[in-house]
Amino acid sequence: MKKILLFVGIISFQSIFSQSFIPAYQSRVNSITQSNINSHLTEFSSYGVKTTGSTNNTNALAWLKTKYVSFGYAASQIVEDPFTVGTTNSKNLVVTKIGSLYPNTFVIICGHFDTIAGPGVNDNGSGISIILEAARILKDVPTEYSIKFINFSGEEQGLNGSQHYVNNIVNASTPKMDIRLVFNIDQVGGKAGQINNTIVCERDESTPTTNNAASATITQELANCTSLYSTLLTTIGPAYSSDYIPFENNNEVITGFYESNVSSFPHTANDTYTNMDPVFVFNVAKAALGALQHFAVASTTILATNETGNDFDNDAVRIFPNPTKDFINIEIKNRNIITYNFVLTDAAGRMILQSKNESKIDVSSFATGTYFGTFTSGEIKLTKKIIISK
Repeated sequence: MKKILLFVGIISFQSIFSQSFIPAYQSRVNSITQSNINSHLTEFSSYGVKTTGSTNNTNALAWLKTKYVSFGYAASQIVEDPFTVGTTNSKNLVVTKIGSLYPNTFVIICGHFDTIAGPGVNDNGSGISIILEAARILKDVPTEYSIKFINFSGEEQGLNGSQHYVNNIVNASTPKMDIRLVFNIDQVGGKAGQINNTIVCERDESTPTTNNAASATITQELANCTSLYSTLLTTIGPAYSSDYIPFENNNEVITGFYESNVSSFPHTANDTYTNMDPVFVFNVAKAALGALQHFAVASTTILATNETGNDFDNDAVRIFPNPTKDFINIEIKNRNIITYNFVLTDAAGRMILQSKNESKIDVSSFATGTYFGTFTSGEIKLTKKIIISK
């Protein structure tokens, strides 16, 4: 959605306040790649004008589903949310990652994939590419709060997809869906050929006013995270007519990102890859992932680089076999490691086993499934996804 006359009274914001830098968050932020951002943008562009209800819009939704499946999300986590406006039928795509401590409280990160009069690579392929990268990287990272990655349709025709979701999903749930906050990303592509080094962090400044203070706090935290995990400068601006507004009207807490150098190309045939700045999108993605980890309270443990399968083997320790049926073996390779602890938690974050200095750990009594094993010795700490199969 194109923003008009936004920057009256915007306040410069550089303070870090009390938020702390978390190395594990930065490690995941560093997993974002420019090549992935570029691929997402060009693939998004290839589907042309994605007007709500059109064949191109349907094809773009199918492409998004394929992306999430390729990241490893199960079919049960990926839900199509159909809605109808007049004679127009379309669908939102909702992908849910369950939290370990607060599975019924959700952090929503969202953006729209419908476009108007052009491929919409900035408005809003830029936001969609960032959400995809965040979903990819956080797939196996434990978070205390659940995350919903929502790809809305119908935004350009009047926030139809997000309004439907609030009316028919959020408010129709029993009890009503518990939303910690809504983080909207819309039009963050910048302008080609310009210095795009500033992102607008958006807060709620309208009615109802009961959620404004909480939005201001969350938006301040968004700006803090931007400074901690990216090179971008920040300004604070008001929320506008994008997909967080139906949530705001529902008294939810909202925040968002929007470009500072406002392009004139959205809603035209010239909203293309060549008229935006993919490097700016890459930098915004870093800020967004840092903030999303903060909002959802991601694990502060750096996961092993080969967390998704097979034995873990580095200069300090080898943990094997993986998958396993009955035992986990721990082989110490670093002579300086004298004592160590090993903790096994289930997918919900509950500790089910704790051992000290054991080289062979019996897991034969545990159910088939995915677990997380954490090895700790002094300053050495690593977490490995463990598959138990029978």
